[in-house]
Amino acid sequence: MAQAFFISGIDTDCGKTFITAHIARNLHNSGVRVITQKLVQTGCTEISEDIIEHRRIMQIPLQDVDTKGITCPYNFAFPASPHFSAALEHREIDTNRITKSTEILLQQYDIVLIETAGGLYVPLSETLFCCNYMAAHKHPLMFVTTSKLGSINHSISSLKNIKDLHIPLYAVVYNRLPNSDAAIAQNTEAFLRKYVQREFPDTIFITSEKILDGHSVIQH
Repeated sequence: MAQAFFISGIDTDCGKTFITAHIARNLHNSGVRVITQKLVQTGCTEISEDIIEHRRIMQIPLQDVDTKGITCPYNFAFPASPHFSAALEHREIDTNRITKSTEILLQQYDIVLIETAGGLYVPLSETLFCCNYMAAHKHPLMFVTTSKLGSINHSISSLKNIKDLHIPLYAVVYNRLPNSDAAIAQNTEAFLRKYVQREFPDTIFITSEKILDGHSVIQH
């Protein structure tokens, strides 16, 4: 049965695009029919830049669903929060359109990886945040965190919100990049690993290194 997964993270620069693309590549290389989707893209006007990067890392050309706008139904020119970028163009984000795109993709692929925009509370409108959309649709979530100073606070806050919103947490991906301080990176990984094991015992905790080594995370 086809399955969609959300991929979100602690902020806009945590490596979601990089992680999403490599998980997709690993699944593709193992024979799984996989595609990526971008919830909404700002800072470009044509095909989503993140979708283009996904295909580059997956080592496949742009697909028909990309050129038809199905894998990213909303692109906005101004590089800002989606609600603001949309308002600048006098447009509104209709989440039903995003949902319909996912449904179309699930009819053609085994796995759909949906990369969100920024962190959990990036607004899609004045009243709707990315996490509200995820909570409504209940696709399993892969949450990306990093080794940089401050990520423990941001990660724990986000994970508590994920639990409060009853979003099913499938995996926590610890992105060791940029790894500017090895001691902080090692301690942060150990702290978050123990926290996830304690608070989310059924959730996978995996490092970016394992994903780069070919681990697909998803058992299909």
